[in-house]
Amino acid sequence: MGIDAIRTTGADEAAERRREQRGWYFYDWACSVYSTSVLTVFLGPYLTSVAEKAADADGYVHPLGIPVRAGAFFAYSVSLSVIVAVLVMPLVGVAADRTGRKKPLLAAAAYTGATATAAMFFLGGDRYLLGGVLLIVANAASAVGAMLYNSYLPQIAPPEERDAVSSRGWAFGYAAGSLVLVVNLVLYTAHDSFGLSEGMAVRICLASAGLWWGAFTLVPLRRLHDRRMPQQEATAPGFRQLAATVRDMRRHPLTLSFLLAYLVYNDGIQTVISQASVYGSEELGLGQSTLIGAVLLVQVLAVAGALGMGRLARVYGAKRTILGSLVAWTLTLGAGYFLPAGAPVWFFVLAAGIGLVLGGSQALSRSLFSHLVPPGKEAEYFSAYEMSDRGMSWLGPLLFGITYQLTGSYRDAIISLVIFFILGFCLLARVPVRQAISDAGNPVPKKI
Repeated sequence: MGIDAIRTTGADEAAERRREQRGWYFYDWACSVYSTSVLTVFLGPYLTSVAEKAADADGYVHPLGIPVRAGAFFAYSVSLSVIVAVLVMPLVGVAADRTGRKKPLLAAAAYTGATATAAMFFLGGDRYLLGGVLLIVANAASAVGAMLYNSYLPQIAPPEERDAVSSRGWAFGYAAGSLVLVVNLVLYTAHDSFGLSEGMAVRICLASAGLWWGAFTLVPLRRLHDRRMPQQEATAPGFRQLAATVRDMRRHPLTLSFLLAYLVYNDGIQTVISQASVYGSEELGLGQSTLIGAVLLVQVLAVAGALGMGRLARVYGAKRTILGSLVAWTLTLGAGYFLPAGAPVWFFVLAAGIGLVLGGSQALSRSLFSHLVPPGKEAEYFSAYEMSDRGMSWLGPLLFGITYQLTGSYRDAIISLVIFFILGFCLLARVPVRQAISDAGNPVPKKI
């Protein structure tokens, strides 16, 4: 083959890789609206109000006969959803790696989650149990879909491109969240003009996120390619497969050390995301329009934050940049504890701080982990990674819910999350990432 033919082949491969990367970005564009509009903004306060309508005189609901404070029902539902995800993700991850057929599994997860989200239109009256079930299904499906989506990153981007590609994916997601939140804000604030009740406007916003998720998932399903893998042994059932994945990770202890650090600090990040609107409405007495505006500010600044921290990573490396973001998270959360009630300006300042570090800390964590995954085990390892991603954390919401249940104070609940960022910082600082990448059998980038 001549030099010109080699150059042509290389150019064609690069063009196809860029096309696949652009299709990959669109899954973030599709599913991030669920994370933003449903999990972060509308469902927490709305499901809490539905549970309060169903509560007894002491403020408790009784799902399956278990007494639960109505104000903690949403947090417990988020926590339960990750238990479902823990059971499902290792099975799906191993099946994806061993068959190479990720796209059908991604489609199944995405449309299960989108259908459950669209069905939230029927969440009215005192149907808090329906809301809890739909939340668990949608959240677990979101985790499975994101795990499969993330596992494409090592396959579609060479090591030197991964920080940038991962950051662009997050930026796409936050841009979609911003766009849809603007529409939601118009619909919610002007619901009387449209002849809608406040509850009906919220239900339309919830359902529209499911329709958006389903519609735009078609783009990555058309552009991403399956990679056929050699036939391997059959997948073990349930916890046996999870145990097998963990045993395999023990052969790469530094990868496992990074994953532990990530699971800790991302637990804090995702709990802040999922519980911030409840904190704002219940503790600070802020209206839904203020909350939507604050989350919109987070989304807009997260686009710039993701791209900006991606550039910082090229200079200082991903690990140092993530460590800096964890310091910023700790300071921001501490400031949130002292926010005065009924003061939306200070809540917007807090939202701005969150937005600037949110996208970058998540994007760089994903790209850094992709370097630590042994070749051929992308989906299996990302199933463990995803257990603490996109609102799938269980320990953070559980701690938040228990703290509120014991103290009756959302301020105490929110400050309790500081421990995740401090401990995560300490764990990540101890991981020698260059050695971890080399031990995983991957090339080490110049800056990491």
